[in-house]
Amino acid sequence: MKKIVYHEIKKNIDSDFSLEKPKDLSFGHYATPVAFSLAKTLKKSPMIIAEDLCLKFGENECFESVESVKGYINFKLSSSFLDQLATNALADENNFAKDNHSEKILLEYVSANPTGPLHIGHARGAVFGDTLYKIAKHLGYDIESEYYVNDAGNQIRLLGVSIYLGAQELLGKNPTYPQEYYKGEYILDLAKEAIEKFGEKIFDDEKSIEKLSSWGKDKMLELIKQNMKEANIEFDHFVSEKELFHLWEQTLNKLKENNAVYEKDGKIWLKSSEYQDEKDRVVVREDGRPTYLAGDIIYHNQKFERNYDHYINIWGADHHGYIARVKAAIKFLGYDESKLEVILSQMVSLLKGGKPYKMSKRAGNFILMSDIVQEIGSDALRFVFLTKKSDTHLEFDIDDLKKQDSSNPIYYINYAHARINQLLNKSSFSKDEIINVSLKNMQEDEKNLLFNALLLNEILNDAYNSRQLQKLSEYLKNLASMLHQFYNKYQIVGSKKEKEYLKIMLVVALSIRTGLSLMGINAKYKM
Repeated sequence: MKKIVYHEIKKNIDSDFSLEKPKDLSFGHYATPVAFSLAKTLKKSPMIIAEDLCLKFGENECFESVESVKGYINFKLSSSFLDQLATNALADENNFAKDNHSEKILLEYVSANPTGPLHIGHARGAVFGDTLYKIAKHLGYDIESEYYVNDAGNQIRLLGVSIYLGAQELLGKNPTYPQEYYKGEYILDLAKEAIEKFGEKIFDDEKSIEKLSSWGKDKMLELIKQNMKEANIEFDHFVSEKELFHLWEQTLNKLKENNAVYEKDGKIWLKSSEYQDEKDRVVVREDGRPTYLAGDIIYHNQKFERNYDHYINIWGADHHGYIARVKAAIKFLGYDESKLEVILSQMVSLLKGGKPYKMSKRAGNFILMSDIVQEIGSDALRFVFLTKKSDTHLEFDIDDLKKQDSSNPIYYINYAHARINQLLNKSSFSKDEIINVSLKNMQEDEKNLLFNALLLNEILNDAYNSRQLQKLSEYLKNLASMLHQFYNKYQIVGSKKEKEYLKIMLVVALSIRTGLSLMGINAKYKM
């Protein structure tokens, strides 16, 4: 809608301008401060310029009125214009609020080590990433999602060691546990399954640890995929760190050719301090083994070779210090490091009945994502993770998300959608009769409700561009609130304006349904 309004205004204003939405819709649906920016050039008062510009609009079907207020130009949209947008939206629901952006984007998120089930910290980045992906797709971006499987290095061997020792314990062999190993009942479950699969004899020889590491990693990756599927999250690609490591020598030579590394103390260092990192970083240890950073350098080189327009990584907040060194490597590899955007996802604190949520015995000292999905459902989990910026701390009480009243936002929004469906079922008018009715004589409450229901495309663009996906959840809560207020104020079914009211409500329902679907939530039709 905003784009259409902008183009209509542009026909009469020969200058670039911004469009704002006044907080009080009684002033207008949109406003522009363009007169203030023109004042210096035209050497006139903004109020005079605004009044002159208003005269240019004359009769325009899009606007009910165009007025100058203290230098601002306020635009009130006409009922006929909003009616046409409503009719178009309801005639082609599948394309409602869509756009045609063409940028090619690679989005990488979660990428948790496949050494255990996903915990609640992973879940926040997973929900944010999947929703960002869904919104971008809806807006026409050519976006692909990717999970980088950290399946090389010590953490995978440690998984094998943990399974090996867990099996020995189950077999009564009293193993000696090292200082570092993976704990939790899931390890014993894996050990039990490994005994059944490979037999007891394999646990007499530590040479089997490598085999157990690979098998355990595959089992954990299956579990991670299942955890994400339960939360309605899927990926286009999974990329294995281990399978990329054959490219290390080639990548290292590229860094050497670009004078990006040097040798010192038997190690090879990346000159990352030349590009905003606080110090240089080791990429090859004294024993010749590449570091964790080396794996990321290989991966990002391979990413940029695939030639996307933009790259987005969603990382945990504890990776903040990692950004500079990875960007330095990208620069040294000859790419534009500004094409890489890193979004940080902060930790989550869970309460139950006002008290800290208990850690899972299955995972050691973690709260499992699957446990929370099982307790409150995928919809509530996804919604609550999208109520705050991803880089701010989030705390919530899961008991609040079980409440069947207006204090629970996902219930409140779903109730608005179900309420509209209930009204449609009670009405004697067909959907076609409702869609084809004219809304040319709307009162202020009707017009404001319809206007807000038609804002979804603007909200999606704003949420995506600012990476503040909570703007979508806030919009849906506000729209649901407007719907409930309208329902309580007016008789709908059986009134003289039944068809008109229901047409507006059909657009509200479409906006709620579309917005929720982009959050990975299916709107409820009955409650």
